Amino acid sequence: MRNLVMRFSLATLAGILVSVAGIQMAHAQAAKGPSGLPLPRFVSLKAKSVNLRVGPSVDYAVAWRYMKSGVPVEIIQEYDNWRRIRDADGTEGWVNQALLSGERTAVTAPWMRGKGEDVFVNMRREALPNATIVAKIQPGVVVKVGECNGDWCRAEAEGAAGWVSQNEIWGAYPGEAFK
Repeated sequence: MRNLVMRFSLATLAGILVSVAGIQMAHAQAAKGPSGLPLPRFVSLKAKSVNLRVGPSVDYAVAWRYMKSGVPVEIIQEYDNWRRIRDADGTEGWVNQALLSGERTAVTAPWMRGKGEDVFVNMRREALPNATIVAKIQPGVVVKVGECNGDWCRAEAEGAAGWVSQNEIWGAYPGEAFK
């Protein structure tokens, strides 16, 4: 009887593991858009003037206009040559892919805007919490991101270069590493 229970338990466990593996594979496949690139993913605005539309075509109304290149956005959906994006404030809409760049940028602590004059994101000389501070950046500033190691991102802003905590920017996923 004990052997029968053990075999049944092992068979059940094996079935669960196979199911979980199948779900993970389906999730991994679902995480790619028609372009073959991952969804969601961060990119930036290439053009100085970008219309955010309510649908994926020039036939749809313009809901918003971005007036600065380099602003980080998150692609959350793809349709033909159109990308549904979300910005750091949570605004969503459709943009033609030709107006987007793979160059990574980020916004420093957008959730801290308006919280006071003495609120800053520290840029450090090295990717260490006790490293020398090379700049104090106000929340909401766009920085160029060269790489992230999962905890820290190498960034540049207005002539200053250094490392910012990945938890203090919007433009890289928690734990994401890239060069």
